[in-house]
Amino acid sequence: MPHLGQIEQAFVERWHENATGCFSSGHKFCREVCPVTQVTRNENHTPTAFHANVIGLEKGHLSVEDVADDYVHCTQCGGCEVRCPNTLMVGDFYRARTETVKVVRAMRAMLVDKGLDREKWKVWNRLTDELKNEPVLGVEGEQPNGQAQVRDWAAGLDIPIGGDTIMFVDCEAAYYRTSVPRATAQILRKAGVEFGLMNEQWCCGGPAAEMGYVEQSMRFARHNVDDWRRSGVKRIIAIEPHDYVHFTEDYPAYFGDEFDFEVVQIIDLVAELIRDGRLELVKPIERVATYHDPCRLNKRKGIHEAPREILRAIPGLEFRDVDRVTQWSYCSGGGGGLPIEKPEITAEISRRRLEKASELDVDLLVSACVWSERPLTAAGDEAGIEVRDIIELVAESAGIEVGGRTRA
Repeated sequence: MPHLGQIEQAFVERWHENATGCFSSGHKFCREVCPVTQVTRNENHTPTAFHANVIGLEKGHLSVEDVADDYVHCTQCGGCEVRCPNTLMVGDFYRARTETVKVVRAMRAMLVDKGLDREKWKVWNRLTDELKNEPVLGVEGEQPNGQAQVRDWAAGLDIPIGGDTIMFVDCEAAYYRTSVPRATAQILRKAGVEFGLMNEQWCCGGPAAEMGYVEQSMRFARHNVDDWRRSGVKRIIAIEPHDYVHFTEDYPAYFGDEFDFEVVQIIDLVAELIRDGRLELVKPIERVATYHDPCRLNKRKGIHEAPREILRAIPGLEFRDVDRVTQWSYCSGGGGGLPIEKPEITAEISRRRLEKASELDVDLLVSACVWSERPLTAAGDEAGIEVRDIIELVAESAGIEVGGRTRA
């Protein structure tokens, strides 16, 4: 019978109640909204298994080594939490829920502490630690990115450093899909929103935390908060959903009352600018489109009305939506470190998402998350459907020439 060490004992004690609530209910409604389970059909990869394993560890039926690889199979989309009756019966299912995502993250942190972390995650986070940004352009050979190029996306835009409000640009957007931050910056400028950039922007630290590298995540968060303090920053515009989650959940958990910054999600802000008449969309976009809800906006943070408001404001665009519950089951597979360690599963999740979009007879799939857009774009090429970021569409309709790289 496996013996629980100090680390395992602390983990079991922390998550016993949560796991018992899930394990004892036995409903398993969460399974079919889990994008990974939809693909692998493996019982070990289900949200219920993640909780049952805690009980198995507590009872001595399992060791951490036995279940280590199970917890790689999670995008941390939160679909299982939204679907869980234990969550729904509480009432406000966007704030009080069965915390499967936290259980997965805690298990991954324990794997790191015990030296059982996955090899590709080790490489990714080692390079992130060295570069101070994620190696989104590749992990092999000489790194073409780094702090010297962190603001290259903004060439020719003359954006100041510091100020009351800054725009935080995710690693994927800053180095890979540079058209998104360029479009965002020009939209904000056209609407009269004053903002600057950081003195020295590091990765938000969120991906490290999602993969279990909590100490690294906290160091990166500390650097960014100190940078904001030096510049007198009071408000952060997060242009990427993963960053928004980390700034509104992880950073307050790390720093408590010290974290007194206002965090604004770009989709909410752009919807407000259009609504108030500060940003006019005048150029028609004659396309038939549907919207892919990024998991961290819809399922994790409840932001689902604002992007639809934006799409309906674009002249010429025919928008074909899906029902509210169906949105919960959709995912790109691009989160939680899954595309780093299990890229084939991410690819299949995105392929299935484009298959569903095809059923609506659209020629455009719109998202609001650069991390989802890379795998979705690859799947869209096969399906004959273009994938674009909602901010890129807004810029086009506002008559803005964006520039930058729209895709690989």
